[in-house]
Amino acid sequence: MRLSRALKEKRPLYAQRHDKAILLHDNARPHVTKPVKTYLETLKWEILPHPPYSPDIAPSNFHLFRSMAHGLADRRFHSYEEAQKWIDSWIASKDMSFIRRGIHVLPERWKKVVSSDGQYFK
Repeated sequence: MRLSRALKEKRPLYAQRHDKAILLHDNARPHVTKPVKTYLETLKWEILPHPPYSPDIAPSNFHLFRSMAHGLADRRFHSYEEAQKWIDSWIASKDMSFIRRGIHVLPERWKKVVSSDGQYFK
């Protein structure tokens, strides 16, 4: 319930426009146990289920890592610390619009997954 309350406090305009949140929720074992399911039912949130690892629709795979891969092209690191520093800097350089773009393309990406009928695509 704290998350629901925090959503109403931190995003009051959202709470006024929408009566419930929509949760993208994978079906990994810990996430589908009875206590978790019962708790989510009390929130009355809409649940959008998806497999625990689905590279076609995982936002980290098709948005975050694809963008990171472009930044890493032809780059060589000489130490773990150098790689860590680059990753920290790269993440810090991403603004809120980058995150929003990744979220906003999810529905279109899901349509592509469904229409592919299980076939691989890029």
